Amino acid sequence: MRKRSIRNGMRLVLAALVLIILASFYHDRVAEILSLSLDAEMRFYRLGIFWAAAMGGYGVVLTAFGLVLQRNPRDAGIRILPLFVMIICMVSFFFYLLAASFDSSRNPPRERLRPGETITI
Repeated sequence: MRKRSIRNGMRLVLAALVLIILASFYHDRVAEILSLSLDAEMRFYRLGIFWAAAMGGYGVVLTAFGLVLQRNPRDAGIRILPLFVMIICMVSFFFYLLAASFDSSRNPPRERLRPGETITI
């Protein structure tokens, strides 16, 4: 098991998770910060999903090859557990945002009229 390859693959998977969360849940805020138009925001979304899939796929392949390759003596001090915990946290955060997106509505809640207020049509 070559820990350096596994660590690099896990870093790519973690970066892909961050990118997919930004592109899928926070694309409107990123577009607002960067002053992007609606077309540019959609392009950011599409490219973000594409590059997240590409980086994640390459990270999984690199991690799998790291598991198969021969052990390297320089890899004795490399820690994999912190990256694994961070990946688990990001996956959990993704599923939390996914579940929260089902419950939230796009329209803000309307306030009730107080006595004496009228509606202008």
